[in-house]
Amino acid sequence: MPQPTRDQLQYQLLSKSFLFLIMTGIVVFFVDCNGFKKTQYPSPPGYNFSDPYIYSLPETLDEISGVVYYPKDSSVFAIQDEKGWLFKIHLKTPLFIEKWKFSNSGDYEDLALFDSTFYVLKSKGVIEKFKFSSGDTLYFQAFKIPEEGKNEFETLFYDSTLHQLILICKNCQNDSKKEVSSWSFDPKTDSFSSSFAIETSKIRAQINEDDQKLKPSAAAINPLTGELYILASVNKALVILNKDHSLKSSYKIDPSLFKQPEGITFTPKGDLIISNEAVEKSGADILFFKYNKSKNR
Repeated sequence: MPQPTRDQLQYQLLSKSFLFLIMTGIVVFFVDCNGFKKTQYPSPPGYNFSDPYIYSLPETLDEISGVVYYPKDSSVFAIQDEKGWLFKIHLKTPLFIEKWKFSNSGDYEDLALFDSTFYVLKSKGVIEKFKFSSGDTLYFQAFKIPEEGKNEFETLFYDSTLHQLILICKNCQNDSKKEVSSWSFDPKTDSFSSSFAIETSKIRAQINEDDQKLKPSAAAINPLTGELYILASVNKALVILNKDHSLKSSYKIDPSLFKQPEGITFTPKGDLIISNEAVEKSGADILFFKYNKSKNR
């Protein structure tokens, strides 16, 4: 067999070197794209979603599923899925937590507080209403939405302008992909009525999920603007509605920070508080976002 000439050897060497550089470049390209670049997630006006103060929660609150701020002592009332306990979380370092039994086991999703009375939402559209009196005596009642069928709820909040508690559907039988319905509950008469509907086509377009339904997991009214902030854990999104419930804006949220957001509330100063359930090896926590007026542009 004839031996390759010097020119042929140089050509083979250059070819191998060129191929090596190409392959190295491809590796660097993928490492650069997938290893070092981090997706940037926008923040709503007044907040920096990349810089929260994080309160790590104990295992007993791994299933935290609803929160409401208590301004009298700067604490947060909370419930957890499956067990009928009311928790009071004092936002200090270290955390100080109190708890009281209000009911038996159940699928508890959200919490509201009005006129010293607590309202807890169960997934099938049942509101449990209770109030503690002297000696920890518990006054308890339960009410169910009048609509039959397969209905799933995770969102309850108090609207001080309407003087109503609002329940937003997560997955209700009569809802289509185009809208999400809601119910109101009058705490004075303990009665339900149908409320507003949320048009979702623009929301799904803004968060680039046109093929998936919007599934709200928590909501609260911003006391500074009157706007309604709606969390959707499944969609990893935050939706902001104007006072008339028309869409203002929608945001995709960072899944590495908002692991499973199931609770949202505000302080009177506009600070935003969001609770995450525990996921896999990451425990539950509370994210505290300070309101910054200079960012409200």
